[in-house]
This record gives sequence, structure tokens and C-alpha cells, in this order.
Amino acid sequence: MFTKLSKTAVSGAVLAVAVVTATPVPASATSDPLRCARAAVHFDLATGQTPENIALAPDGTAYVTLAKARQVAALSPGGSVRILATLPGTADGGVHTPALGFPLTTGIVRADEGTLYFLYATGTADLTGVWRLRPGGRPQRIAALPAAGLPNGLALNARTRSLYVADSALGTIWRVPTGGGTATAWSTDPALAPAGFLGANGLKIHNRAVWATNLDKGTILRIPILADGSAGTARVTATGLTGIDDFAFTGHGDDQILAALDTVNQVALVRPDGTHITVLTAADGLQGPTSIALRGNTVHVLSAAYLTAKDPNLILARLND
Repeated sequence: MFTKLSKTAVSGAVLAVAVVTATPVPASATSDPLRCARAAVHFDLATGQTPENIALAPDGTAYVTLAKARQVAALSPGGSVRILATLPGTADGGVHTPALGFPLTTGIVRADEGTLYFLYATGTADLTGVWRLRPGGRPQRIAALPAAGLPNGLALNARTRSLYVADSALGTIWRVPTGGGTATAWSTDPALAPAGFLGANGLKIHNRAVWATNLDKGTILRIPILADGSAGTARVTATGLTGIDDFAFTGHGDDQILAALDTVNQVALVRPDGTHITVLTAADGLQGPTSIALRGNTVHVLSAAYLTAKDPNLILARLND
């Protein structure tokens, strides 16, 4: 998520999508590491269906946040969509939401037993924070976050029962117990700070460290988790990634990453040495990619179409062995 948009009314409890199960999208000339890119779902931009973040379940379900609709939805392997929760709106329409000016659902993760944790940013103290949705339950805020912040990326450390939150406005990574409670500032390293718009954005836990992106600076950061659980010093592992949003580790080689470059409408493959190549572009169906997740060798790329304003979608592609 990266740009201020006009507010769109959302009505109805059913998500209207057009599912395309086998329609190929032309492969770009630079997409060798990724094959067979195709559009799997087209969302309805007019009703606020701007897919922001994704979490995959073992049964093939994809859980997504629909930012402008303030919703969490479940997308079945066959493409059907079920709305699980719609978050309450604000009296002011969210105009005080930092940097963006509209309320939105952002990062999402799934615990092994099926509980979903997700973020909601409104610019108000009563709603901004970490929310939980248990299977068959109703959404509940379990931790407040500053109204002046913009909670964005979310990561789960199941071993320590901790959630980590990237705050794009305050340049902070917060830590919250999965059971709820007070959020504590885990890292305020200067490398997380914005440089005019949005700083810390995507977030993952990998190899005993918290990894984050900085949209304004076009960087990927690695922050070690020290023996006592505190944060070490951030180290920049990659640069030159214009408009970077979310990312995912491929599992192919040590620390290889696929990164969504929102503002330039690309997906990049970032090598462990920090160099990168473009592997998907608009020619493959991208519409401002916001989030990436992998199940095996299948790559899921969400596009919210914030800047293109044409076709928010889910693109599937195959990562080469």
C-alpha cells in the first residue's frame, strides 16, 4: 500500500469477483525465473476490493485483506470468495489516517490452529491496532497502536507467541503478544524511518531475524533477534528496489526473496548478495503489486491497482526449481 486514494463506498456482504481458472497472461521477456503467469481472480475496484495482504493455509485457502473495503476474506482454491469480517468505519471517514486519509485493513497472518491476526489503520485511537479473528468467531481488537501510526506489515513468531508490526508512518516495529495486551516498540532503528511518505512496510521473520522493507528508501533490512529477544542493529541487505511493498522468501537458496515493487508495477527476484532482476511486469498482468506469498513453487501475487486504477487481481506463477 503506497498512495492516497479517494474513498469508495462498500456495500453488501458478498465479494463480487470474476474468477478465471485457466486464462494465461502473456509472459514478460524478463520472467524466466517465474513461469506460467496467469490471472486467477479479478477483484471489483468500484466496491473497494483492493487486495492488500495475503496469508496461505495448508488446505489451499488464501486469506486476504481488502484494504479500502475494510474487510478480511477467504479465497478458496477454486476461486470462490467469502467475507469473514468487515471492520467498523469511523465517524470522520478515516481522513486522519496518516499518509493515506482513508481507513484500511493491511497486514495479515494465520496461526497453525486457524486464528487470523490482521491490522487496521484508521487514524483514531479506538480502532487502530492488531485484530484477531478466530475460526467461526467475530473480529476483536487485541492491542491498540498509536493513532498517529500506520500499521502495515505483520509477522508471527509462533515459538515466542509474538506478533511484529511494521509502522510505516512512525518508522517503528512493534511487538505484541498473540494473546493481546500492550504493544511495545521493538525497534526504532533509523533505517525504518520514512523519507517523505512511508517507511517500514513489508515484514517477515526468517533465520533468527526480522526482515523489513522501506518503501521510501527502496531497501530491504535485516534486524537480528538477539538472545534476550531484543532487536539488534538493522543491516541493509538490498537497495534500489523502487516502491517496494511486501516480499516473500522463496526457499530456493539462502535468503532469496521475491519483492513486490508497487509503484513501478514489477516483481523482483532479490539474490542473497543484494542484486536483483525483474521477473514479472505489467505484461504479466500486474496492477501495482502489494503482496507475495508462496505455497510450494506456486507464487501468489496480489495487486491492488492503487495507481493503475484498472484491474486489482491475483496472479499465480510458477517458480522454477
